[in-house]
Amino acid sequence: MSTRKKNVVYGTEHLLSGLCDSVSKVLTLATHSEIRYSGMVQKIGKTCLKPDLGCFVLFDGGFSGLVIINFTAPAAMELYARYMLNMGMDKASLASTFTADEVGNTMGELMNQIVGDFTGKIERELETHVTQSQPKMLALNRQVVLSVDANLDKPEARRVTFYTGGHNLFYLELAIDRTEFIPLRDFDPPGAHDPEALFAQASAAPTANPSHPTKPAHPASEHDDLLKSLGM
Repeated sequence: MSTRKKNVVYGTEHLLSGLCDSVSKVLTLATHSEIRYSGMVQKIGKTCLKPDLGCFVLFDGGFSGLVIINFTAPAAMELYARYMLNMGMDKASLASTFTADEVGNTMGELMNQIVGDFTGKIERELETHVTQSQPKMLALNRQVVLSVDANLDKPEARRVTFYTGGHNLFYLELAIDRTEFIPLRDFDPPGAHDPEALFAQASAAPTANPSHPTKPAHPASEHDDLLKSLGM
């Protein structure tokens, strides 16, 4: 466990690195396949939801920001299938298209675990408090790009490319208020929670009967409300 030193400043790149680690760790555990990210980061002018499947989460508290993950259809289907098969679902019961509610709900669940792991890590390491919104998922056609207004004063935006075990791509985008964390004293961050426990609990839960599909977590009316809030 490392000690936070008084002469070290933690800013955007530190937060981005922690977020990338959370994405890689959570998805690797969920899919039992290596999820890795590029060693290069892009500075971008703004964040956007893009095809094929876009997911975003807002967070606030010690600092404010927006996390977006844009999945290509092959990446979303690979991650969905690997996760559900690891959870005990038989292959014949899997959804066949990325626009299916089951795929969106599953990716939203994984997004929630990713951001939860990230915010927990930040709270421990930087001794601050962060809250997050519920993840929102949208299946987008190739003619649509949506901007999300996160009400940030002086945003800094970054994009990182991720690679799945099946060599498919998806993209993480982060926008946060320009901020720096400067330690006032040396301190040891508390130990991290083990994310494998979450997946173990989920695996132990009874699986749904394929002949009685579960109700989508985000009904059509909520999907319509989201589009209205984005000006669609």
